[in-house]
Amino acid sequence: MAAPHTRTPGALADAIAQRVLDHPAVARLHGGPFGTVASYLPGRRVEGVRVDETDGSVDLSVALWIGVPLRQAVADLRRVVVEVAGPVVVNVTVADLHSAEEDDAGDPQGARSAPGGDPLPG
Repeated sequence: MAAPHTRTPGALADAIAQRVLDHPAVARLHGGPFGTVASYLPGRRVEGVRVDETDGSVDLSVALWIGVPLRQAVADLRRVVVEVAGPVVVNVTVADLHSAEEDDAGDPQGARSAPGGDPLPG
């Protein structure tokens, strides 16, 4: 794995997105108001992660599972981003909350299932 400072912004956005989605509190990445939180790459975009090319700061917008302690989840997500990107400013926005019932009903927003289908700690 390349050192964080040698990654392109696109590779960094992809790596951050994958690690954030692996966190059990995260239902999905969220584009924020009007889809403004995104990294634009050739032919695609990484919604919910914006890496500033000038200062390296990261904006992260997520939907979390209902019942997850918000402060702990945000602190965890900041740590995850710093593990991937290095010592940068990380702004985390919790843009939405999802319940397992919404996901089971075919949530049009694309929430993913809780890992293993198990209920998340409340």
